[in-house]
Amino acid sequence: MEIFGFDLAYVFIGIISGIASGLFGIGGGMIIVPFTLILGLSSHHAIAMSVVQMIFASVFGSYINYKKKNLNLKDGLFVGLGGIIGASFSGVVVNFFTDITLTAVFLCINIVFFLKYAFSIQNPINSEQKGKFLKNFILVCAGIFTGVFAISLGIGGGLLIASILGYFLGYDSKRVVSLSLFFVIFASVSGTISFVTQGVIDESVVKNGIIIGLGSMLGVYLGIKIVQNMKLDAHKKALLAIYILSISLTGISLLRKLGIISFSL
Repeated sequence: MEIFGFDLAYVFIGIISGIASGLFGIGGGMIIVPFTLILGLSSHHAIAMSVVQMIFASVFGSYINYKKKNLNLKDGLFVGLGGIIGASFSGVVVNFFTDITLTAVFLCINIVFFLKYAFSIQNPINSEQKGKFLKNFILVCAGIFTGVFAISLGIGGGLLIASILGYFLGYDSKRVVSLSLFFVIFASVSGTISFVTQGVIDESVVKNGIIIGLGSMLGVYLGIKIVQNMKLDAHKKALLAIYILSISLTGISLLRKLGIISFSL
């Protein structure tokens, strides 16, 4: 359905993904990619559309976090630097793999992250016990690794950043939210440029990505409001629920692409 030229399905997806961005510091791709795959888009277009949307969500959300003094800007710049380097290769990675392969990889990444976050044991050496150089080195490397793989899958990388920084630097799930969302700014801009140069993004992808992005701005505002009042345990449980939703939708999409099940929305 369209109202005033806007596809309401994309607006709704944007709001939901924006709430997830504000709550968990993610780009929103774990919501956008599975939902748009269910709607029948190819993995390449779903991923590219998600990355375009991330620019809106991450910039707006980081501005709010900065105004509220919730953003560690220095740490964010080191992670962002790594993200720029890693995400610059994302367009090449997307063009290298087939649609089914990308969907399967996305599903596997989701499952691994879910198990890691749900059952991992935190590194006993936290950020305060590490030297400044080692801490900054971990931040940059986390950005590079996440930028290469996450942007190629259209997921922004906030969840992967949270997992890495939580283990190596001792950041809890709420502390890393604003840092993760700030990282997405660098990764999404770099990834979008890479997608354009590799011919992955066309006019329809940009249009729908902008629609989702505008919806996500409202969602980000709501998500940041919610996370400020959430207890840490409840925050972790909500994040695990996001993992399960993304895994379920992506699994259904992969089965459909493989011809094992046949239906469309």
